[in-house]
Amino acid sequence: MRIAIAGSGGKMGRTLIEAVAADASLQLAAAFDMGDDIAKALAACDALVDFTRPEGTLAHLEACVAAGKPIVIGTTGFTPQQKARIAAAAGHVPVMLSPNFAVGVNVVFKLAEAAARVLGEDYDIEVIEAHHRQKVDAPSGTALELGRILARATGRELAKVAAHGREGDTGARPAKQIGFHAVRGGDIVGEHTVLFAGIGERVEVTVRSQSRMSYATGALRAAKWLNGKAPGLYDSFDVLGLKGVAGV
Repeated sequence: MRIAIAGSGGKMGRTLIEAVAADASLQLAAAFDMGDDIAKALAACDALVDFTRPEGTLAHLEACVAAGKPIVIGTTGFTPQQKARIAAAAGHVPVMLSPNFAVGVNVVFKLAEAAARVLGEDYDIEVIEAHHRQKVDAPSGTALELGRILARATGRELAKVAAHGREGDTGARPAKQIGFHAVRGGDIVGEHTVLFAGIGERVEVTVRSQSRMSYATGALRAAKWLNGKAPGLYDSFDVLGLKGVAGV
């Protein structure tokens, strides 16, 4: 299978190139950055893998629709309007969109969901994430996805209960609140913890990514899965067979 990689000069782009080279079933058809000939790159590939920025990803998505090529999107930080554009494009080509392609992270999504359903409102929920100093969006896409999963599992509307950091005289913590805390520093690849704090005990679900390679291999696994699929919007749960797995 021939893979094109967008954002080849970035950290994830370089890791993806390394991952393709290590996989005998894959061939690097093209690697490009903004300003390069996207149409030429797409003509040479079977699928595009994109970990860039929202604006660039949307431009690449439009090119994929024009070329009839599937795309794997690992970019985060999309607005609701941008997500709607992605969903519309999925009516024309296969689109794989996930806040995190690492297999372990997707397992944690399910574990956190199960814990939230069982522990219920007797436990306060906080989401803590840490990334390198260059990351430009906060909270991370993975943290926000965890928040959506936790809110859904406990019957809450995330927009109404989310709290992003705390400062000053905040008053007592509302029972249904879901807190988010973003740490930025050094070269931290990615860490996510869901903290369930009850009376007399604390439950934590944590995943730590020690290398971007876990993201890259997961994205390439998704590209293989996407090959030959009908147009539609897919995610990592489809790839891993977790779509029908209950949260308990």
